[in-house]
Amino acid sequence: MSRVAKAPIELPKGVEFKQDGTVVTLKGGNGELSIELNSEVEIKQEENVLTFAPRSGSRFASAVTGTMRAIVANMAKGVSEGFEKKLELKGVGYRAQAQGKKLNLSLGFSHPVVFEAPEGVSVETPSQTEIVVKGADKQKVGQAAAEIRGFRPPEPYKGKGVRYSDERVQLKEAKKK
Repeated sequence: MSRVAKAPIELPKGVEFKQDGTVVTLKGGNGELSIELNSEVEIKQEENVLTFAPRSGSRFASAVTGTMRAIVANMAKGVSEGFEKKLELKGVGYRAQAQGKKLNLSLGFSHPVVFEAPEGVSVETPSQTEIVVKGADKQKVGQAAAEIRGFRPPEPYKGKGVRYSDERVQLKEAKKK
């Protein structure tokens, strides 16, 4: 069995766990998330501790058990604390402005870029060059941040573009004569 699957999940305070057949639902302060379990995975709940086990001894069952455990652990963290990704805009005239669920970006194109945040994800702009993507679902938050970065990824010569706050861009040297 995978090492990840062997580790139990201790549910944080205020998180409710419910299993309806193969559907697992976690409810907390930041919302409610649910996922359909693979038929090869079995979950046991003892008070506020969840343990995962494969139903068969196959290699696939072991692998998918670790995957499902990691997903449920991320769901538990998401509904209690939430996830966030921070992005920075580098470049002259690059600006971001949040208006409700929409994010207006000026990225040096002839037109403004408008990004509409998906359901369950919120976008904030603490300053004109910073973007914070927040939500309970880790996958949706990461995907939204990647889509925003994809409008203008950092280029390797001057480093201009949209980058994650912890990302380091390796700059190339300009061509020599």
